[in-house]
Amino acid sequence: MRARAALAASLALLLGGCGYALEGRGITSDPSIKRIGVPLFVDRTGRVDLDARVTEAVINELLKKGRFTVVKEKAGVDAVVEGQIEMFDSVPVNFSGDAGRSQATRYAITLVASVTYRKVGQREPLWENDAFSVRDEYDMDETASSYFDREEQSIERLSETFAKSLVSAMLEAF
Repeated sequence: MRARAALAASLALLLGGCGYALEGRGITSDPSIKRIGVPLFVDRTGRVDLDARVTEAVINELLKKGRFTVVKEKAGVDAVVEGQIEMFDSVPVNFSGDAGRSQATRYAITLVASVTYRKVGQREPLWENDAFSVRDEYDMDETASSYFDREEQSIERLSETFAKSLVSAMLEAF
């Protein structure tokens, strides 16, 4: 009877430990970090309002973690997330029509940023990436009048995707 119980317990432990996980299993940042500063990302692209959108998305994503107070300045914080948007590119990736009069029907946008997450008073960053990038695509209809609306919607999605990926990379153990 004891042998069966031991075998059942061993099997339960063995089987309970298998499986896959797609998300991190814990926050690896310093537990003493309670207040994070996220100053406005520097925009080297010249794209209007891109810096504000990306910064706001990063702040919102950090707030979702629920363990940090997040502010927009460097003063009075335990750690700082600083970023520079190095590239924003929008290129057509699909076309319709004949060779002489083809029209773009799908665009891809890419955002590349240099980001550093550093504890105040420490020289070495907790995390950094000089070419953190995300990409999104959007479809265009036959009329060009919706181009800017579609692009703006895609930039919003891109900012949110960037923030989720960035915060996950900075804080979660994989």
